[in-house]
Parts: sequence; structure tokens; C-alpha cells
Amino acid sequence: MFKFFTRQGNTKDEFYAICAGESFPLEEVADPVFSTKMMGDGIAVKPSDDTIYSPCEGEIILFPDTKHAIGIRTQRGTEILVHIGLDTVNFHGQGFQKLFPDQRVQTGQPLIRLDRGILNKADLTSMLVITRPRSLRIAYTAYGSVRPGNLWLQLED
Repeated sequence: MFKFFTRQGNTKDEFYAICAGESFPLEEVADPVFSTKMMGDGIAVKPSDDTIYSPCEGEIILFPDTKHAIGIRTQRGTEILVHIGLDTVNFHGQGFQKLFPDQRVQTGQPLIRLDRGILNKADLTSMLVITRPRSLRIAYTAYGSVRPGNLWLQLED
């Protein structure tokens, strides 16, 4: 699969790119729910491939029937939302194939496969949003071209 590097003894939350694509600041997302950080701070990507990967190790705490979003709680208790596309809730789960078998996920594990034939009119801009706790500070972000396995966002207390 992918080789991921983490520092031993690291007390920071590290999140890896959820897909290949062009990464950019959350403020530039064409949806005010995300661009104004109503749900929390984070980062966005315009996917260039069809698989969404887990950005971290953790427990799935949210996976609606619409399959367009995944909530994950890290081992440190940070909660994130991986939101796939803008207004993709309107597809009612069509075009999204669940790839994870249970509630525990590993960094780099495939989560969702996108069917671009069904989602061809959708804006697939996808976001990683830090939903809890909001007291964490983003210490590092990787903008520009990213691939799964690239360090994408790092938080510190």
C-alpha cells in the first residue's frame, strides 16, 4: 500500500492527503459553510483520482447513508470530518462505494471509491475539517500537488 512516516513520540496529530490532487486553503472553497470555517478549520483538495483514503488512524464516528462524509476520531481524541464534494449529499449515496469493513481505520486505508460516471456534474472538491477540539492550532499544511501518503496537515496544542 503506502509507506507512511511518523516521528516516534510525536504528540501532534498528523493527517495525510486523502487523495491525489491539488490542495488549497479551506477559505477558497466555493461553499460558505466551509470557507467561513463554520464547521471548523481545515484544508481542501480537488481530487484527481477516484479513491479517498483515511488521513489518520482512528475510529469511524460518522458515516451517513449518503456516503459523502466520514467522521473520524483519532487516538488523541481529535475529531475530523472528511467531506467529499460540494452538494454531493444530493446524490443520496449514488456514486460513492464504501471500501472500509469496520469502524477502525488505518492511515492510508481506502475509504471511498468515487464513480465519476455518476458524479460527473458534481464539484468533487473535498475537505478535511477539524471539528473537535477547536482549540488546536494548525501548525503545518501542504498546498499544491499532493498524493496519498503526503503529510497534509499537522495540529499542535
